Amino acid sequence: MTTPSGPEPKPGLLLALVGFALLSLGDAVIKTMSDEWPSTALAATRFAMGAVGLSALLLAREGRGPLPVADRGLHALRGLAVTLATTGFFGALMFMPLAEATAISFTSPILTALLAAPVLGERVRGATWGASLLAFAGVLAILRPNFLSLGWPALLPLVSASGMSLLMILNGKAAGRGSPLAMQAWAAVFAALMLGSVALIGHFGWGEGLVIGWPHWSVLARCALVAVSASTAHWLIFLGTVRAGASRVAPMIHVQLLVAGLIGWLGFGHVPDLAAMAGAGLIVLAGLWLWRAERRA
Repeated sequence: MTTPSGPEPKPGLLLALVGFALLSLGDAVIKTMSDEWPSTALAATRFAMGAVGLSALLLAREGRGPLPVADRGLHALRGLAVTLATTGFFGALMFMPLAEATAISFTSPILTALLAAPVLGERVRGATWGASLLAFAGVLAILRPNFLSLGWPALLPLVSASGMSLLMILNGKAAGRGSPLAMQAWAAVFAALMLGSVALIGHFGWGEGLVIGWPHWSVLARCALVAVSASTAHWLIFLGTVRAGASRVAPMIHVQLLVAGLIGWLGFGHVPDLAAMAGAGLIVLAGLWLWRAERRA
């Protein structure tokens, strides 16, 4: 009896599962600093640390070859996408429960499929429209009570999801133009520069809530922890995708919502109401519908 050839899925799925769980743990660490430092400063510091660490790792592993970067415009756009995603999500964590902000950010695959039509010229299939309507209903279910109590800041997770969708499309355009480590390092460098600019603009012109004071040492330590955990998480997800395949790994992302819900309940005392749970369920169902349709296609 012969065994099938190809990558063994179980180790890859486990790596991806740990990676996605690490992302939610990092989000929870950011949530602990929501009243200690402005979200713009947290985002800029986290990516500045990540850019330094990834650049040092790139230099150690690949030498000076990848340092003269081509396609600066493309990488700058990738950095802008990361800036939108990070600013939106970090800002959302200042106002919203972790699980609800995470659930709304799960609309990014749906938005990616919709944006692929005008940006890449791809045809939007019926399943994409159906999944989009389902996800939109889920977003409305989560947003309605938050929008009534918070106003426009409740839309920040949608800004984050849009940034992530743009990043996924730009990553497709950047594929093959360098190693995964080089691609990650250059995105972090451009994002750090842009987030730093956003933080300075907020400090000097956007009101008292974004004024950057000198933080407690534990804030910087937690930013460093998030930088390391996020970079490790993305690397684990990359390894998991290589070993198990993208189609098998894609549903593993939903562990983020489970981990975020548990942390929000146990760590912050946030118990989602029925509308929020129903909305999150609709968004997850829409994502699985789209994943299944794309896998069949």
